[in-house]
Amino acid sequence: MSYSEIVNKTILFVKEKLENAEGGHDWFHIERVYRNALHIADGEVCNLDVVKLGALLHDIADSKFHKGDETIGPKTAREFLASNNVDKATIQHVIDIIENVSFKGGNIEKTFSSIELNIVQDADRLDAIGAIGIARAFNYGGFKNRPLYNPNIAPKLHMSKEEYKNSQAPTINHFYEKLLLLKDKMNTETGRKIAQERHHFMEKFLSQFYAEWDGEK
Repeated sequence: MSYSEIVNKTILFVKEKLENAEGGHDWFHIERVYRNALHIADGEVCNLDVVKLGALLHDIADSKFHKGDETIGPKTAREFLASNNVDKATIQHVIDIIENVSFKGGNIEKTFSSIELNIVQDADRLDAIGAIGIARAFNYGGFKNRPLYNPNIAPKLHMSKEEYKNSQAPTINHFYEKLLLLKDKMNTETGRKIAQERHHFMEKFLSQFYAEWDGEK
């Protein structure tokens, strides 16, 4: 089976698995990350097949929706790729991407590095900022029944992985605890360039949000 056929089968697999997923982590999120990854990869020397499969499978079973279990995603991806006779080296590379792609509070050192991981991670982080990132943040906040904002609850920076996973803070806090930090954590030149514009959009949004909150506009 050619890699183009494997990629097509992967797309169908991911669409089916995420059919009823929360709106910020559904197939359309995967599709946006996939497109971002292809765009970034165009300016890098990389294994495009690994980038494609890593982007498509990076959120196949997000631990947030599986009681914090971080093993389900890699296990699901490994079983799927193995069942389609993908070579072991490619499978392991994709698994390494899945296990290292997420933010997790921003204080976790990567246990694996590759240009393919850098590309997929930048692509995923781009979908967490800008207009789409704002929409996803509030969608997930609503999904978890979190308040929009509470002036009496300050953002908590430099959280541990467990603190970050268990946070129930208002959605606005998430901007300071993650979204506004991503611009300076991009790996690629293309990622940094796109992130700068999206970061600026979030800053303008927050300025407008606070003005409206205080009745100034």
